[in-house]
Amino acid sequence: MSDIPVNIFITLRRRFFTPAGAPIPFTLRDKRNTQDDPFDEFLATDALDDIDGITCVKASGPLITPDMVLYRSSRCVGAEGLDVFGNLDCIVGIEVKKLERAEGGRVARASGLDYNTTPPCGRVRVQDATGQAVDIRGFYLFVCLEPAPIGTTGVVLTSLCLVDGNVLNDDFSLYLSVTGERRKRIGLGTYGDGADRARPMLIFANPLGVPGFDATPTLVHSNSALAETEPAVERVHSLSRSVPDGGVRRFHCYRLRTDVPADGTVAGLVDPFPTPTRDVRTRPRGKFTLPFSL
Repeated sequence: MSDIPVNIFITLRRRFFTPAGAPIPFTLRDKRNTQDDPFDEFLATDALDDIDGITCVKASGPLITPDMVLYRSSRCVGAEGLDVFGNLDCIVGIEVKKLERAEGGRVARASGLDYNTTPPCGRVRVQDATGQAVDIRGFYLFVCLEPAPIGTTGVVLTSLCLVDGNVLNDDFSLYLSVTGERRKRIGLGTYGDGADRARPMLIFANPLGVPGFDATPTLVHSNSALAETEPAVERVHSLSRSVPDGGVRRFHCYRLRTDVPADGTVAGLVDPFPTPTRDVRTRPRGKFTLPFSL
């Protein structure tokens, strides 16, 4: 059976872009409340609901990760939890990250993206119908969502990149330490009715900050020989990320074969994600300046 992330990537590339690579306008329903996400719903019920033999299930509510899980029932139902991890032809979790364009045309938050209360990871934890914890592989879908061009209605995707979560982080212990149970500080303030929810905000890489990934829909995968079994895609880059205490993690970038120039060669990308200089100290809140002197 074929690799589920490849099926997802090919389906999204063909659903949101013409054969020539131009964005295809589509319509989202209105947003109902702050946590409501029409685009995630559109992905699960329109774009990814008809991949042959693969079931797509959206998270049951807001603030649940991953945003959706895609699986083959024939492979998963009745399988032991440890048997499904790592089998990308069996089950995979997808987290969706939507961005806009900043001034100058570059994708916003290019040098680092917020991951609210959950660090990215190539291994994510879900549970089965009995409540048993099941670890599955995690992928992240980065898109730039913009209004459709003048003269058309709706919205368009101007960038799309589906990446193996291990490209962003493969420290599962960190993932569990943040997503597990935390203790709140309660009884705060003059009247004792304040609380600190102790919700961490994390910053990790944004693949759309790489100019080449912003240009053409791209799949970043750990399998160097994916094109041998998936003829619709072609490898265009190797990607290496350096580990601070030594070592290198290697991945591979694919595009739809029809998006790759006939004379294209595989180029090496070494630590391509932009990273700003960071300080261990947090920044203080901005200060309000009065328009007069006392």
